Amino acid sequence: MTQPLLLGRPTDEALSEQLLSVVWKPRSRLWWAAFALTGAGTALLAITVTYTIVTGIGVWGNNIPVGWAFGIINFVFWVGIGHAGTFISAILLLLEQRWRTSINRFAEAMTLFAVMQAGLYPLLHLGRPWFAYWLVPYPSTLAVWPQYKSALPWDAAAIFTYFTVSLVFWYLGLIPDFAALRDRAPDRRRRVAYGILSLGWRGSARAFRHYRLLYGLLAGLATPLVISVHSIVSTDFAMALVPGWHATIFPPFFVAGAIFSGFAMVLTLLIPARRVFHLGNVVTQRHIDNLSKLTLVTAWIVIYAYIIEFFAAWYSGSEYEIYQYFVARPSGPNASVFWAQMVCNVLVPQLLWSSRVRRNMVLLWIISILVNVGMWSERFVIIVMSLQREFIPSGWHAYRPTWVDISMFAGTISFFLLLFLIFLRLFPFIPVAEVKELNHELSKEEH
Repeated sequence: MTQPLLLGRPTDEALSEQLLSVVWKPRSRLWWAAFALTGAGTALLAITVTYTIVTGIGVWGNNIPVGWAFGIINFVFWVGIGHAGTFISAILLLLEQRWRTSINRFAEAMTLFAVMQAGLYPLLHLGRPWFAYWLVPYPSTLAVWPQYKSALPWDAAAIFTYFTVSLVFWYLGLIPDFAALRDRAPDRRRRVAYGILSLGWRGSARAFRHYRLLYGLLAGLATPLVISVHSIVSTDFAMALVPGWHATIFPPFFVAGAIFSGFAMVLTLLIPARRVFHLGNVVTQRHIDNLSKLTLVTAWIVIYAYIIEFFAAWYSGSEYEIYQYFVARPSGPNASVFWAQMVCNVLVPQLLWSSRVRRNMVLLWIISILVNVGMWSERFVIIVMSLQREFIPSGWHAYRPTWVDISMFAGTISFFLLLFLIFLRLFPFIPVAEVKELNHELSKEEH
């Protein structure tokens, strides 16, 4: 039996009251406690970033030959989560999947906040972040073009383009809800603020026609953009000769991994919000079930990529590739991270075959967290473990992160969650206009 997308048949007034009132309800003690905790973590991020800029990236654990470490690991991890959010929303819109309605704004906001964390690391990795504008190609001023053989200018252009498109896509979806907030706001200050943000929206048929057209065009633009941008990120590694990097499977592998971690992160954020804000009638078991099944599907794409990596290393006959995959990673320095990747990305998702697991919110939330632990471990394995065992044994060196590395990563997680908490209190995180439209469509089908 197909599970419902909406429980009951609430009126438009009831939906507006439920989904918009969270914006001006008093903050709970739980929210303030989470805000204080993530605020403290964000302060730690500011301290470590300042310390890194003042002292230099020598305070990181990078060494020779591991010149890329936590900075690029965390960049790829966050940009992967960021790419997945808009892709999830856009591709489900293009495929006319009704169940996207209650989760798309979570995914889109997740994109923006994750890309903000990702953009921090390449800037700091420059060593002199105040010269970051050199990455911008404007030769009439500098009389020189950026080095296009370097991955950095491509990454900078790709991330900026993707962030811009994602921001416009997210904001466009909010316009009808901003107008609803404008009309229902309890005080003048909020009415003015939301009135400005709604851009004079009146909800006419003509406005909705243009809105739908533009929304679809942006979705069509964002979907291939995700694939191209994360392919560029993967090519940073694939075009090198380092054993473990030199693989043509990296572009589709990275895209699949990004979507895999993105579905898991949506579950990580959605499940607690669904419980705290009592949204079980709007975010139903069908939404959770579909997200879980897609997480399982993308897990198997990632597992297939792992199999191809090991097969290609063996079939190549290259002693360096064989040593990297069959000796260095399973039994070399930091081998525990490799096994964490395998357990979290290969074994843990198999629990999602069970419908009982998919209905258990606590267990499902833990699985979603473990998946992202596994995806972060995968980035560590690809970047650090490939570099610490290259061609010449005399140049081998194990990597250990410093307190600055660990604190900065913990700080970005805190900053990400802080932005999400602010988002939950300032914006309707369930698209009210789309839920109402879906409710009317379902009512017509019943009659």
